Amino acid sequence: MKTKKTLLAFFYCVILSSCAQVKPWERGHLAKPQMALQPHPLQGSSRAHHYGSREAGAASNASSGGGGCGCY
Repeated sequence: MKTKKTLLAFFYCVILSSCAQVKPWERGHLAKPQMALQPHPLQGSSRAHHYGSREAGAASNASSGGGGCGCY
């Protein structure tokens, strides 16, 4: 039980130490397109829609409805 608490405290320290304040003049570096999680969000949502409409029978995406025709 003690090792579990020690491990939990260690992970809390690691997680909390990774938080950092970003200076206003450093925010421009983080706003670059290369830093985006998804560089082309419109293309990604379009691909997700097409994939969801084709795989609707497998329930791959809960928000996609309809059959495999691509309609809602």
